[in-house]
Amino acid sequence: MDIENIIENILAREVHFHFSKSGWPGGQNVNKRETKAELYFNIHDSQQLTSEQKQRLIDIAGHMVHHEEWILIMTCREERYQNANKEKVIHHFKQLLEETLTQPKERIATNIPNAEREARIMDKKFISKTKQLRQKLKWEE
Repeated sequence: MDIENIIENILAREVHFHFSKSGWPGGQNVNKRETKAELYFNIHDSQQLTSEQKQRLIDIAGHMVHHEEWILIMTCREERYQNANKEKVIHHFKQLLEETLTQPKERIATNIPNAEREARIMDKKFISKTKQLRQKLKWEE
């Protein structure tokens, strides 16, 4: 199954929304209307993600995951209207899932070229000399 189908299945079946008053600058509209959109996604109960993908999502999401219950909570309260905030939080959630579902490329370890290593050592020696010159002279007694 490709990434777009997985994301659409997750959005259709496993995501829940909650709306509340945002208390954000924007006048009386945000103070009396429920414009803030919150997206809730239970990572461990997901049927669409593998265990490796779940762990990768937890690692990428970071502070957005409530670690006691493994629930991803994303909020948006930037716009004045509920639908705009909902669309924005869905967009951010899709970006997060796309990053999670794409496999990172394996890093190939390379050696540092000798010329670069020598240049770095020379720079360190130069900086060390300038710092030594800044020190006060110690007079022999």
